[in-house]
Amino acid sequence: MNIDAIAADRQTLALDGCDGVGKSTLAAHLSKKFGFTVVHSPLTPDHQDLTNRYRTLLDRPGKLLLDRCFISELVYGPLFRGRSRITVVQAIDLAETLAARHGLFLHLTSPPDIVSQRLTARDGHAPALDTIKELITAYQRVFDSLAAHTPVITIDTT
Repeated sequence: MNIDAIAADRQTLALDGCDGVGKSTLAAHLSKKFGFTVVHSPLTPDHQDLTNRYRTLLDRPGKLLLDRCFISELVYGPLFRGRSRITVVQAIDLAETLAARHGLFLHLTSPPDIVSQRLTARDGHAPALDTIKELITAYQRVFDSLAAHTPVITIDTT
């Protein structure tokens, strides 16, 4: 699989995966090489309407690359807050909107020990390996569910 060939043929890319898998590194590369406008989605306050935020982003013209997206809410929300602020129906609608923009998901992943090493090097600490494993498993589940609505390409960034 050639990520450059995939990116060259797309209008929209949504990169997601747990912290430490290389989303921002890949986003910077693809933006420089193919002219994507990169939108990084940091943690958002509880009161923010995430569905509307992502719908507005996906309505933008031009080549768009989401460095983290609504997928993270479907993973981190249930694990750390006990709930997601985006419903399954809203996620499917956003995924279909992404596909309609000639887009796809890039699911970035890596083994838990590699993620832990990267996070420790970058941030000075990392969650417990069991937590990282939970996150990786949750991302896989979400991407498996949305693959029927939008193409998903999984990339091991090891």
